[in-house]
Amino acid sequence: MKAISQRRRHPLAAFALLMIGLLVTGGLYFAATNLSGASASTTASAEDVEEGGKLFAANCATCHGMNAEGSDAGPSLVGVGAAAVDFQVGTGRMPMQMQGPQAQAKPVQFDEEQIAQLSAYVASLGAGPAIPSEEYLDKGGDSANGGTVFRVNCAMCHNAAAAGGALTRGKFAPTLAGVSEKHIYEAMATGPQNMPVFNDSNITPEEKRDVITFLKEIEAQGSPGGAQLGSLGPVSEGLLVWTAGLAMVIGFTIWITSRSS
Repeated sequence: MKAISQRRRHPLAAFALLMIGLLVTGGLYFAATNLSGASASTTASAEDVEEGGKLFAANCATCHGMNAEGSDAGPSLVGVGAAAVDFQVGTGRMPMQMQGPQAQAKPVQFDEEQIAQLSAYVASLGAGPAIPSEEYLDKGGDSANGGTVFRVNCAMCHNAAAAGGALTRGKFAPTLAGVSEKHIYEAMATGPQNMPVFNDSNITPEEKRDVITFLKEIEAQGSPGGAQLGSLGPVSEGLLVWTAGLAMVIGFTIWITSRSS
């Protein structure tokens, strides 16, 4: 008993306990992260990875490096996951036409098979968010909860009506109208451009599904009140009324003066 008591009082005992605690915590976090990403499809054949590597070398390595390690012209892609590639390439943002504050959406340059191969290759370089499965893209979520999640986390940049908005230094949050369910989910999971990453600990897969349902619902509704005027609310509406009213006053004044002369 005395020997055990002495070992407990050893100067390195506290350090050893701290290291064990950190290892256990890290292991649990790693397991939880992997479980939270289990909602996405991660299967890819060795042939897809090989073909994706060839496509990457021919189209992406100039900026991102031959091993996707990054360069002065582009960031490292190790660990970004298949979802990031599927979003960036699937929306035409990559490859970029030119350098600028942020990548612009444009016509897609690869077909679906090639995008899947590129995604598989980048996913093989390091763990990251995977392409979401169809169960979270069916627009069958809770629209009311999705609206709450969207207004709390997204509306300050994308506008409460998801119409988009300006940011600093030439950057902007794009409109979400017409964006596919898969790309909305991937954007939340990967944080493209200036968008923060909303992993499954911040916004769960079910809540992401709710957000998608909300966005598609307001997109289908259109603007029942008439002209959208940028969906900026009373600001643009007041400006329109003020401008139209001022024009009417000026026109009436010109008509009165012309009559008196």
